[in-house]
Amino acid sequence: MLRGVFFAKSILIVSSLLMSFAAPAAPIEADTMDTASLAPDDTVNSAPIETVHGLSLYDSPALDENFAYFPHVNPQAPKGGSIIHTAVGSSFDSTNPFIIRGTPATGISQIYDTLMTSNPGEPFSAYGLLAEGVRLDPERRWIEFDLRPEARFQDGEPVTAYDVVFSFNLLREEGNPFYASYYADVDKVEALNEHQVRFEFKSTQSRELPLIVTQLPILPRHYWEPRDFTSPTLAAHPGSGPYRISEVDPGRRIVYQRDENYWGKDLPVNVGRYNIDRVVYDYYRDRDIAWEAFKAGLIDFREDARAATWATGYDFPAYREGLIKRITVPDVNPSLMQAFVFNLRKEKFQDPRVREALSLTFDFPWLNTNIFYDAYRRTESYFQNSEMEATGLPTDAELALLEPYREELLASHRSERLFTDPLPIDEPTDLRERLRRALELLREAGYEIEDGVLIHSATGQPLRLEVLMYDAALERVVQPMLRNMARLGVQTSMRIVDINQYLNRLRNYDYDIVTSHFPQSNNPGNEQRDYWSSAAAEAPQSRNRMALAHPAVDALVEDIIRADSRETLDTAAHALDRVLRWGFYAIPHYHSGETRIAVWDKFGYQEPFPEYGMDLDAWWVDPVREAELQRRN
Repeated sequence: MLRGVFFAKSILIVSSLLMSFAAPAAPIEADTMDTASLAPDDTVNSAPIETVHGLSLYDSPALDENFAYFPHVNPQAPKGGSIIHTAVGSSFDSTNPFIIRGTPATGISQIYDTLMTSNPGEPFSAYGLLAEGVRLDPERRWIEFDLRPEARFQDGEPVTAYDVVFSFNLLREEGNPFYASYYADVDKVEALNEHQVRFEFKSTQSRELPLIVTQLPILPRHYWEPRDFTSPTLAAHPGSGPYRISEVDPGRRIVYQRDENYWGKDLPVNVGRYNIDRVVYDYYRDRDIAWEAFKAGLIDFREDARAATWATGYDFPAYREGLIKRITVPDVNPSLMQAFVFNLRKEKFQDPRVREALSLTFDFPWLNTNIFYDAYRRTESYFQNSEMEATGLPTDAELALLEPYREELLASHRSERLFTDPLPIDEPTDLRERLRRALELLREAGYEIEDGVLIHSATGQPLRLEVLMYDAALERVVQPMLRNMARLGVQTSMRIVDINQYLNRLRNYDYDIVTSHFPQSNNPGNEQRDYWSSAAAEAPQSRNRMALAHPAVDALVEDIIRADSRETLDTAAHALDRVLRWGFYAIPHYHSGETRIAVWDKFGYQEPFPEYGMDLDAWWVDPVREAELQRRN
């Protein structure tokens, strides 16, 4: 979630410490200019490139340069009030979300502005925020931004092009390794003067890359340059966004206060947004305690991820009296792939037959009937419910992408099914048949049952595995799966640890199986490197928690990033989907096709919600309804 907007293309952006930057050199005089040193796009007499107010991935942005505000907002929305969210976890120990170390506070992105910002009513657009104008080379070799001279950090210092250069280098060199991967195709960033900055690209083949750099959060150079950026901190450091850090209470809460002096409050992209004065995240170790806090009125807003609670849990006085509302927001992006992922660094998970066998122990039909009130559908694809989901037999275009890696794919998948069989994968629905098939696969992989224990015949080692978690919410999903594994002779365990220990073990790949999420937008791009690439498999805090490293996957990720048409992108996504699904690198969970929200009825918002997400930043507190709630409570 980027600030309050629910879209899958939300980007967590991070940071890194670097050098000072000198003032720009004096301009070269025209009569001494060496034209041989010019970039191809800068040749003398070339037509000037138009400065525009917005960008879109494939077409022109929907809103013209004179738009007054986003169509989904209420420009007269009142300011004031508060919203209290739940943050589940033991605590946080850092207000710097951009580094590997520490557990960052929830909601911290609210203090930062980016160069441009998205319109939730469009699939992938960008309109000026810190930048008032943008020039994009028609060949996509570079992009330039004109910064607004009035832009200010929360300590009053101006936002300059040197802050942009500093932020980019800081994030890429000293921040979370995700950013080095995400910005890998940016060659350099240069401050042309105090208010103009230019990004040059190594490749022109990523259509998405110019829009990716518009999402860069800008950090204050004057604040971070003398500090150790890589160490966790609880300081209320300044950003340039609509909220500032107001209260830091580790173990309990973090509070953000709307900045009355926010420099950009009257910009068209901000009118009618950021209306709530105080945004609070209260920390709870346990979801059940957080649920009781919501029912008692201590929490205002919750996303309800439990089907059982949504189906039967709202029979309590406040809901019956109409003090609480429930809202369902249909998914407009591909359904989230949530899954148990195998750590491929562990030798026991190298054989795809073992992974497939263990996948068969996940009895979704039983879970859906007995726990989920038939509220879910099984997730099968990494691009579920989109045109990028692979179905049926591979097309000739997909095979053309896969064929150069046939040998490696046959070796890693130990089967030709990737090339010959249709998707979805045909699995038995009856549990007995599933376990029978699982045992056959395990025997093919060299395992035999001895005294009820599954033993590898070559090594004499039993098959043992542990599911690592930090939240007990999934225990009721894990336990039935582990019981089914035990019926096959697998020695299993489940360990629930605090969030800090969990994050440390993730960073060190110290686990057998963990839960992971792979959110997808309708326009996947550079973030795919962080999910699947060989480089990410070596990074300490990437999203590639399965530690997948495969040349075919690397190539398909680059094909997605370089796609220059919808058809090309879909074909590459289909091929990647096939490789991932037939590799059985994860045990997919389930999805509902909607986001379920419960709120105390004190908020106002425009309906219908924008087409590509619900913009929580466009909500406001209704003072009349808030007063009525306070009176009745």
